[in-house]
Amino acid sequence: MLRADSNPSLYTTFGLLRLLTGQGTGHANGDWGEVDSHDAKENEISLQSGLRLLSSYTTVTGDRLWIITEADRSATTLLLPEEY
Repeated sequence: MLRADSNPSLYTTFGLLRLLTGQGTGHANGDWGEVDSHDAKENEISLQSGLRLLSSYTTVTGDRLWIITEADRSATTLLLPEEY
């Protein structure tokens, strides 16, 4: 069991992401999912400027899932919005 104050690494596959969202590799291919037009524009700027990327998807169970890639591209995090 993970403690709330721990910060473990978690690795996933595109297959698992597809299972969760029904979307597959959208985030990795510039499909930002269900973000608003402002966040979509920010992502396009971020691609050119090396800033953080955000995607939002609805999972197959109806929950919202955010995918955030850090500015330095060192990590991509999958989280629920309330965990941000």
